[in-house]
Order: sequence, then structure tokens, then C-alpha cells
Amino acid sequence: MERTPEELKTITAQTLAYYDKNAQGFWEGTRDHDVSQNINVMLKYIEAASPLELLDFGCGPGRDLISFKALGHRVTGLEGSAQLAELARTHSGCQVLEQNFLDLDLPSAHYDGVFANAVLFHIPSQALAHVLRKLHLALTPGGVLFCSNPRGEGQEGWNGERYGAFHDWQSWRNYVTSAGFMELTHYYRPAGLPREQQPWLASVWRKVAR
Repeated sequence: MERTPEELKTITAQTLAYYDKNAQGFWEGTRDHDVSQNINVMLKYIEAASPLELLDFGCGPGRDLISFKALGHRVTGLEGSAQLAELARTHSGCQVLEQNFLDLDLPSAHYDGVFANAVLFHIPSQALAHVLRKLHLALTPGGVLFCSNPRGEGQEGWNGERYGAFHDWQSWRNYVTSAGFMELTHYYRPAGLPREQQPWLASVWRKVAR
């Protein structure tokens, strides 16, 4: 169903309001999650010399900013929730851009890697191509995009106070390749479990010169 620009803004505002309201609880509930597999696989495919220039897209309260900074990289956060952005600055000491995902203002060809962990599924599928093109422009030539999202079979809509779109591998691949990316690898998480117990689809992509 095609949504109006006003409806897309409402979806974003309501989802961000949930995270503003629950920012501290979200930090306490996710601060100990181990996403080192995701961090390591993105860094593995980046060909630029360290220290890398990285963007943690949808950085939340800053857990992964802390990890990238500890590894010696220059990392910037981007977050739509004002409360989460403030927590991220406090926890990490990093620069955190506060931007609506549907109205991004990013430097061109600046980042060696974009880490989008558990965030892009909040973007309505109608707006996803636009956001992916913005991330493509923000990457240096040959730069790497990492994504991890809860997978599904095309379901889209409200889950409580948060909006989500749940793609299977083929539909997700179509979105990202259409934005100018080349597939590097994909896998399911958590590792070592049967597929039906792996709700997360992770994928890594390289920017192709256009």
C-alpha cells in the first residue's frame, strides 16, 4: 500500500517516540548483547587502511560505538531518537548525528564502512530504496555496508508502538543490489542454531562505482 509523505512521517515519529520513552531501558536491555560477529565480519571486508572512518547507523545508546572506538577507529553515530543519541554521546564520547532516517544529510564518499545493526527494518519498504541510496553515496568507493535485520516473509506494519518491515533474503537482496551494492556474504543469527531458531538475517555489501 502506497503511503503519503505525511503517513511516512507519522510512522517515523511514533517509532522514535517509543525509543525516546524507553531509552534507558533499551540501554540496560541491550548493552551486554554480543554482536562481535557482526562487527568482525564488516571489518574483515573493508579494504581501506586503519584507522577506518565508520558510521554506526542507528547507533542507539552507543554500545557498538564503544566497541569500534576501542578498536582504534574513527566512528560517528547516527540516531533518530534524541534520547538515545544523548545516551550514545555520554557512553561513547563519540560524535552522534541526530537525523531522521527519511531525511538524511550525510557527506559524500566519506565512510569506509556503514554499520546498520538492527535498524533498517524500521524503515517502511516504500522508503527503503531512498535510504539505501543515501548510504551508498556516503560510502567511499569500495566501501562496505553491514546490515542485520529480523527476517520474515514480507510482513510489514506495527508491532506495538514500533513499525517494522520483515524481508526474506531474496527481497532484501533485491533492495540492496538495486541501490548499487554488490553482495559479499550473508548469514543467519544466532550462530550454531537450527535455521528456525535464527531470526536475524545479516548481510555484507560493497559499494559499486556507478
